[in-house]
Amino acid sequence: MSVTLLAGSATASVAVTASGDPATSTLPAAAAPASPAAAPVEKLIVGYKSSASEASSNTAAADDAAAKGKKAGKKATFDRRLGTGAALVNLGGSVAPSEAAGVIAQFRADPDVAYVEPDSRAYAMSTPNDTEYTKQWDLFEPTAGMNVPAAWDKTTGSGVTVAVIDTGYVTHSDVAPNIVAGYDFISDSAAARDNNGRDNNPADQGDWSAAGECGTGSKASDSSWHGTHVAGTIAAAANNAKGVAGIAYNAKIQPVRVLGKCGGATSDIVDAITWASGGSVAGVPANATPAKVINMSLGGSGTCTAGYQNAINAAVGRGTTVVVAAGNSNADAAGFTPASCNNVINVAATNRTGDRSFYSNFGTIIDVAAPGGETRRATDTPGTVTTPENGILSSLNAGTTTAGAEIYKPYQGTSMAAPHVAGLAALLVAAKPSLTPAQVESAIKANARPLAGTCTGGCGTGLADAAATVAAVTSTTPTTPAFENTADFAIADNATVESPLTVSGVTGNAPAALKVAVNIVHTYIGDLKVDLVAPDGTVYTLHNRAGGSADNINQTYTVNASSEVANGTWKLRVNDNAGGDTGKIDSWSLTF
Repeated sequence: MSVTLLAGSATASVAVTASGDPATSTLPAAAAPASPAAAPVEKLIVGYKSSASEASSNTAAADDAAAKGKKAGKKATFDRRLGTGAALVNLGGSVAPSEAAGVIAQFRADPDVAYVEPDSRAYAMSTPNDTEYTKQWDLFEPTAGMNVPAAWDKTTGSGVTVAVIDTGYVTHSDVAPNIVAGYDFISDSAAARDNNGRDNNPADQGDWSAAGECGTGSKASDSSWHGTHVAGTIAAAANNAKGVAGIAYNAKIQPVRVLGKCGGATSDIVDAITWASGGSVAGVPANATPAKVINMSLGGSGTCTAGYQNAINAAVGRGTTVVVAAGNSNADAAGFTPASCNNVINVAATNRTGDRSFYSNFGTIIDVAAPGGETRRATDTPGTVTTPENGILSSLNAGTTTAGAEIYKPYQGTSMAAPHVAGLAALLVAAKPSLTPAQVESAIKANARPLAGTCTGGCGTGLADAAATVAAVTSTTPTTPAFENTADFAIADNATVESPLTVSGVTGNAPAALKVAVNIVHTYIGDLKVDLVAPDGTVYTLHNRAGGSADNINQTYTVNASSEVANGTWKLRVNDNAGGDTGKIDSWSLTF
């Protein structure tokens, strides 16, 4: 799996997976390897079960790696411990996937190993007096804007740090007032271009590449300065008589660099998530200003890996909301990472008319949509810019390789949609610091409004609405009461389990559009029948053995429950109808 930027510039857009269209490709100007599935493997991420000595002892992990490598006929050495506790195992250089398979098989055969995965690469996937504010349709236009100005009288993001896990940050005067210390997590000094690997300087050194440098057939590409564009959307300074206004313009941005030349490694991103949220990473100083929100406008093909999921779960457990871009391949987001991970807010992109942007991923796994723009129409020649006014304008740099003059430029992509939601999350946490990540997500989804246009394939609960969401969380009487059960309930083979949820304080009957958000972790959802059981015993079927071998159900269903009294004990009933696959009810909620 490779992970890339999920955005696009006015000359070339970037997305989750490569295609022939530079405006929806994995790397700028198709810089991704021609065959990502056959990408060489240099390192493995190995997660040991907590009972294993290798889980806590670096010596034991080193001995185990050497022994397994010897059995497979390859050199394998312990490199370092990741922030999640997993071991990074070095194979001594890039090897073909077929050669790495033998070592992977040795780890998988060990009952003390919880998971093993290649350390794959990721690539970047973009009324104040600010002079360019009138061009920021995405903030204020009634058709497809996110209704941001009406939220600013209650909150502007003060006191909240948002980590932008991306290409780093190139100095820009419209963002500089809100920058706090970050970190450069790129461990490969060649990819980092700073000749020293990891350090405390997250400056974007440029992610340009020459033809063929990022894989056979890859094209030359200019530097994207992607992280700076994302940062500006979230927290560019406002009312400074210049440039653009950020959504949470008094929040702080923490640049966390993971993407350099030819993208970035999963192991670096995992450690970045850990550190940004306040976790410990060996060899890295503690984060003095842990982020309450993380934005990841990056991704790659494939379902969520254990490495990503463990880091995300731990970050959310520390109280950090994680926002990710859905991807730009016009495909089901369930096939992309980290978009397919649990415990994230997965964001699709919409255009200026309120339709799903032609490039945006979609599906039942999408949580919400936000403006991502279109700098060209789907029918225009790929790589051209015919409608720059319909893109997302933000801070950038004019340098084609190394940094030049600061500028503003429109990009398109789910990379641009995600920071809209990250900025909204910062507004919410600033307005109500007690909010948990689950409550932030629930509020954003519950208060989204229907798209003005259409979304084939599914765009979650609709277009995120800043004013409505802020009003809901700051109101003493919530306009849309929500109830949630986050306790885990194991789903055994050929068994039935129920998770109860007691509703109180709601007047009258449930609505005709009762929202039932379900998060079930299971390795074969075709085995499952999922029902909502009302307090009087009436059963509403949500999912009935569909989806085949797909993993996990993370979806919000709409149920006409207008005949049911709202108050009482509701239940989520899950029936496993086959053997061989198990899981759990991770969480579920009702929004009235």
